[in-house]
Amino acid sequence: MPDTAARDLAGKFIAFLETGAPPDGLFAPDVFCDFTLPQWRLQAQGAGDVIALRHAGHPDTSRVPRSRFDPTATGFVLEVEEEWDADGESWYCRELFRADIADGSISQLAVYCTGDWDHALVAKHAQAVTLLRT
Repeated sequence: MPDTAARDLAGKFIAFLETGAPPDGLFAPDVFCDFTLPQWRLQAQGAGDVIALRHAGHPDTSRVPRSRFDPTATGFVLEVEEEWDADGESWYCRELFRADIADGSISQLAVYCTGDWDHALVAKHAQAVTLLRT
């Protein structure tokens, strides 16, 4: 997998996270997603169901202020911090995505999420922990 093609697809994936609208060709028609939350696991098969899975958990737009991209032999790993507002509340999470690419689209996606932190949990964490890096 050429690094530039994987990086381009990762950028399109971030755009999907931020807008909720998948760019053309982002997902293979039969894409499979295995989504792990702190105490739950969900799966979806097919582009429509994978997009619906995302919208069920994050129906609004978001921001990805920080990300890290690492190419792999079959695609990429993407680490992101995501922020969004919903129901008058600010939210935050960290996610790790491992994507396999086939024919220029994401064919398999594994998602690992910290779970959604509301403003109170973000503040509690900031009081209790001094991070060495952000």
